[in-house]
Amino acid sequence: MRTRVKICGFTRIEDAKAAACLGVDAIGLVFYPSSPRHVDIAKARSIVEALPPFVTVVGLFVDESPQRVVEVLQSVRIDLLQFHGDESPDFCKAFGKPYIKAIRMKAGIDLLRIASYYRSSSGLLLDADDPQAKGGTGKGFDWAMIPLGCPLPVILAGGLSPSNARNALCQVKPYGLDVSSGVELAKGVKDADKMAAFINEVHSFDQSRFN
Repeated sequence: MRTRVKICGFTRIEDAKAAACLGVDAIGLVFYPSSPRHVDIAKARSIVEALPPFVTVVGLFVDESPQRVVEVLQSVRIDLLQFHGDESPDFCKAFGKPYIKAIRMKAGIDLLRIASYYRSSSGLLLDADDPQAKGGTGKGFDWAMIPLGCPLPVILAGGLSPSNARNALCQVKPYGLDVSSGVELAKGVKDADKMAAFINEVHSFDQSRFN
């Protein structure tokens, strides 16, 4: 199975279109007001409307009210929900959309127990633990914390870039990679060359496995 790539935190139409042309599987739109990559509904809609077919749109929320999630879903084509806060499984699955749950990796975490708790999710997105931010920090974590045999697809995030993507794939062998700051010129402004380099690293790794 090939590795999927999601690039998160788009704020500009041209960046999302460039990512799609490079072959990204999914783009992430951040609906968390405290994030420097936050987009409002109007901007999110304009980005989504500019995308070609077959690019998955992921909407990211952090401890948001159900009313706000519904408002976004009624206004923007969102294919997959991503929850980065302390949302319960019942909350996450209440909107009639598939979802992935972000897990902040810290000492003592029992990922297999968490996978059982969020068994209704489509996958677990594993990110660095930062008390001051909910993702997009550019910080990594010790990949050795990830146990073998997780029953849910693992999407690896946190501190990824073109320089360490191959190492991440070799060590973790995740279902997918999720990158944001590692392919940016500035927060919310993507670098087409870095996006291309990241995607090429993933594709090159996959080809080496299958050849």
